[in-house]
Amino acid sequence: MKLTKETLLNKQGYRLHILPSDKYKTISIVAKFKTPLTREGITERALLPHVLQKATSRHPNVRSLQAALENLYGTALSSDGTKKGENHVISFRMEVVNEAYLNDQEPILEEALELFNEVLFEPKKVGEGFDPQIVEREKQTLEQRISSIKDDRMSYANLRLMDHMCEGEPYALHVHGYLDDLKDITPESLYKYYEQMVQNDMLDVYVIGDLDQAFIEKMTDRFFIREGSQNKDNDQVSVSKKIDKVEEIVEREEVNQGKLHIGYRTYTKFGDDDYYALQIFNGIFGGFPSSKLFMNVREKHSLAYYAASRFESHKGLLLVFSGIDPNDYDQAKSIILEQMEAMKKGDFTEEQVEETKEQVIHQLQETMDNANGLIEVLYHQMISGAEMPADQLIERIRNVTKQDVIDMANKIELDTIYFLTSQEGGE
Repeated sequence: MKLTKETLLNKQGYRLHILPSDKYKTISIVAKFKTPLTREGITERALLPHVLQKATSRHPNVRSLQAALENLYGTALSSDGTKKGENHVISFRMEVVNEAYLNDQEPILEEALELFNEVLFEPKKVGEGFDPQIVEREKQTLEQRISSIKDDRMSYANLRLMDHMCEGEPYALHVHGYLDDLKDITPESLYKYYEQMVQNDMLDVYVIGDLDQAFIEKMTDRFFIREGSQNKDNDQVSVSKKIDKVEEIVEREEVNQGKLHIGYRTYTKFGDDDYYALQIFNGIFGGFPSSKLFMNVREKHSLAYYAASRFESHKGLLLVFSGIDPNDYDQAKSIILEQMEAMKKGDFTEEQVEETKEQVIHQLQETMDNANGLIEVLYHQMISGAEMPADQLIERIRNVTKQDVIDMANKIELDTIYFLTSQEGGE
């Protein structure tokens, strides 16, 4: 939120965010690599975090690397890849005990940063590529992950909704990559992509905890500088297409429970003035257990096993998820669409607006109480160019009026209705 104590420094090849806080007993370090979403490279990006976490030049296998982490008082290391609008972000996270709380004052943080540097910039190399055994093992794991998405019907239905709704847009790309690409990836080709990534991606490094700022700056300059990188922001801006006609898609699989997922365009993104109204809109519409979707589709009419909504902050999408009996499609669809019309007409109370504002603020405060959660909020703000102090952000939420929510509702447009149903189920 741009915390008053946050320091942002533009360094050689990276942006450094230092957040001194005595709230945490550990120190969290997060490195984020961002680049535009493209079909070429998306599968490599899904694979890379897992390969990099398995071995370094000094720790050539999983056991050795894990032992090094354990020796640093159980330092935790994790990574993942996500979509942020039309961009892809790979995050590496390390959580290390604060040596100030240890009796023997070992240089734990320095050693942890050195290990982090190895994971990111000194991976194990065999010939001109990564270790073939590690790559092959991680390819098999990723293949299983991609193949198993179909088994999680809710995730699969959301994937198919995005395939149809965002066809031709970068956001439609699958974050786990594609089986067709996976088979052609070699240790050498993956290493070549890795070299491009560490050189050209926009890199942000966050360090948060009870720490000495001068020491952190000195350490990160030692371990994160990218000599040849200009660290240019190559942000790919999301464009919301205009809707000519609503698409309605029914697909049949061997399922017991139908998945009715509906996609809307909000034309509002993180950093826009009416983003706060969107937060309150979503809370009343489908974001909380007291929402219209939950109360009307699930509780009142008993038509859904679940019914909820969420919005994608950097793409301007609102998504509705519901699990229904395949034969209840028409009725469930009608009631969901009716809830949107009710929002457009202002069919909700001032009291609901106030209650939802408190829920949204409580959720935000809970997120910020966690070091990684706070970093995510700050990163959202950073990449959208909408940095502001926490108290100002909360004030913007508190200032949302019922009319603001109605105006937001009337800006939202229905784009795609997707129904995954059984072979013999209704339409």
